[in-house]
Amino acid sequence: MVDNADVTSFIVLPGIYNSGPTHWQTRWEQDPTFMRFAPTDWDVPTRGDWVAALEAAVAAAPEPPILVAHSLACLLVPIWASGSKSSVSGAMLVAPVDPAAEAFPEAAEEFAKFPREPLPFPSLVVGSLNDHHATEEYVRGFAADLRAECVIAGALGHINADSGLGDWPQGRELLAGFVAGLPRN
Repeated sequence: MVDNADVTSFIVLPGIYNSGPTHWQTRWEQDPTFMRFAPTDWDVPTRGDWVAALEAAVAAAPEPPILVAHSLACLLVPIWASGSKSSVSGAMLVAPVDPAAEAFPEAAEEFAKFPREPLPFPSLVVGSLNDHHATEEYVRGFAADLRAECVIAGALGHINADSGLGDWPQGRELLAGFVAGLPRN
């Protein structure tokens, strides 16, 4: 899927309620270099549980992985990064949610406050022009705060299964380009 001999593992981080069988994240997991992190509860996420699950997934990776986060998990990444000493090669953060948006799930309230500071690894934020979870302005500000590259991929809704993206080839290309631009060890 990606061409960078130094990166052979990816951790998929779905948002609240997990990613179902038709979501691009689940489809990408058909590639054995992708593994899904495993919090205890997808429907009522707790910050401590999700941080511990991400820490365990990173520790289990054969080398510093690339994080591929969607939705609520985009907020998890800076929360985790602010307290972890573990190393990742980078992160692709797709369709970050705005905690001030009407669509923000009440069950995710513990994630509403997160560090709005540069991540200690390269990152790419991908947003949509018509996401009911975050405006384009919010996505661009989120990326700027994290000092991440930002791509607005078009009018793709929440960039999820409801968007009808299938394997989301555009996302695969964005990930491949991001990985190709990472420093080689």
